[in-house]
Amino acid sequence: MEHHLTVARTARYQQLGELSAQTRRVWFVCHGYGQLAAYFIRHFAFLVEADPTTVIIAPEGLSRFYLSGNGGRVGASWMTRDDRLHEIDDHVNFLNQLAAVVLPQCPPDVQVTVLGFSQGTATVSRWLTHARFRPAHLVLWAGSFPDDIDATVAQSLLHALRLTIVIGSDDEYITLTQAEQQFQYLEQFAALTHLVTFPGKHELNRAILEKLAVSEQ
Repeated sequence: MEHHLTVARTARYQQLGELSAQTRRVWFVCHGYGQLAAYFIRHFAFLVEADPTTVIIAPEGLSRFYLSGNGGRVGASWMTRDDRLHEIDDHVNFLNQLAAVVLPQCPPDVQVTVLGFSQGTATVSRWLTHARFRPAHLVLWAGSFPDDIDATVAQSLLHALRLTIVIGSDDEYITLTQAEQQFQYLEQFAALTHLVTFPGKHELNRAILEKLAVSEQ
């Protein structure tokens, strides 16, 4: 018979920029499957260089593994289908604890952007339905909002929330048609939804990140 035991463990996250009373913007950015926060966060370094009042926080999935065989490069995952609900709970708790450490170091009116990439889109979406703050902007990049989130819960989160869906024109995992369907699905919750495309694959794009950052100023 299977049982579960809640234990304390150490979670890891990366940070660019210094949290202070001068911090105006905080981005929480969640990586995709098989990535590590230390490498993922590098894509956002130019935002801090351009604006020292911006801080980037990149949490890392609690499950790490070798990407090939029994050694070599290591990646992290937010969850798998095995014991999925407990993994979701663990990550929601982790991210809530992280926000509770980060946000009190900022002014009360700090603007929070939450970005999920690939597998990270489901993670940030589920997190925000249980978060103790409301972001100014949610970015779902090369992924989707989970359709198993209760409609009432989704409505509470997404109503009047600025929401940007980003997709590369040649994404190997998600088609533009699927992204457009996601756009239409989320519109029903009265989110302020925008669909942004760029020439590229399943990847981040600096030019789009720059536009997102400028639009928040």
